[in-house]
Amino acid sequence: MTKSLLHRLIAGLLTMTMVLLPALEAQAASARIKDIVDFEGVRENQLVGYGLVVGLNGTGDSLNNSPFTKQSLQSMLERLGVNTAGENVRTANVAAVMVTANLPPFATQGSRMDVSVAALGDSDSLQGGTLLVTPLLGADGEVYAIAQGPVSINGFKAEGDAATIISGVPTTGRISSGALIEREIDFHLGSQTSLRLALRNPDLTTARRIALAVNDFIGTPTATPEDPATVRLTLPYGFNGNIVDLLTDIEQLMVQTDQTAKIVIDENSGIIVMGKDVRVSSVAVAQSNLTVTIAENPTVVQPNPLSLGVTAVEPNTNLNANLSESALSVVNESVSLQELVDGLNALGISPRDLIAILQAIKATGALQAEIEVL
Repeated sequence: MTKSLLHRLIAGLLTMTMVLLPALEAQAASARIKDIVDFEGVRENQLVGYGLVVGLNGTGDSLNNSPFTKQSLQSMLERLGVNTAGENVRTANVAAVMVTANLPPFATQGSRMDVSVAALGDSDSLQGGTLLVTPLLGADGEVYAIAQGPVSINGFKAEGDAATIISGVPTTGRISSGALIEREIDFHLGSQTSLRLALRNPDLTTARRIALAVNDFIGTPTATPEDPATVRLTLPYGFNGNIVDLLTDIEQLMVQTDQTAKIVIDENSGIIVMGKDVRVSSVAVAQSNLTVTIAENPTVVQPNPLSLGVTAVEPNTNLNANLSESALSVVNESVSLQELVDGLNALGISPRDLIAILQAIKATGALQAEIEVL
């Protein structure tokens, strides 16, 4: 291989690398359409029911404190042919529970789903219990599933005369495949000719990019952005398949997502999360801390001999106040999130002080971001 040919080959590889790197960076910042939108009609439905868990080892509801448990137990026994009218029912092996579940989309009659169980009364633990037949109702009041089975919990409670140990939450549990679906949701996805895509993070730019990606792939105007949260998809004329085939074709398309500049603050835990587009103009920041220390050192005073005095305790309080102030520091205008973080970290402040500083910077108009406090 000649030296000139080798130089041309190296130059070609360098040029190809320079062309591919921006494409790879853009690809790394992109996401599939199926990961950023929800398809209309493809959704879960919440179900709820009230039932009884039996077989508890003395950890159930106390019937005197939970009248609904006693009434439910008597009603169930009467339906089974056991007459308990006028009888004083005493048992600690039964607990009233609320049963919740999410009906999967397009679940067929006869299939199973998981359910969650939570104690309603003063039961100590659901360990070892079995849920009796419990209808699960939808928002329309119709029964969509029937739940029954042994309850599995991820906690325990052990107690003695002078100590108690509790791990996890023993009054909640789960029944894997514990509900049998009895009613289906009447929605035929394949027969639709138009469908909406709902963005999980609404944004005008992202909605338009989704529509452009779909239209470029199909080759005809198929997707239309209606608002920041919705893109309407219409089955094109002459398409070889139904709407399900169209969704299957486009859900793998890569779209570069966009978002508004936002700072999320959790004041309870002191957590701060910043988006990559957060910017700040040049500002000067000063911060001071006031620390107050109170120490109690009481003194015991004994009476003189042969006196009629009594032993007394005199209070002795040491009170100190320390005010530490920082000089006025300048946070330069940032062009990237890393520069902003470096500038704020240079102040040497705690996260909770940083929360107050960010809110003050926002009040001055120097912070180009939205602050959301949880």
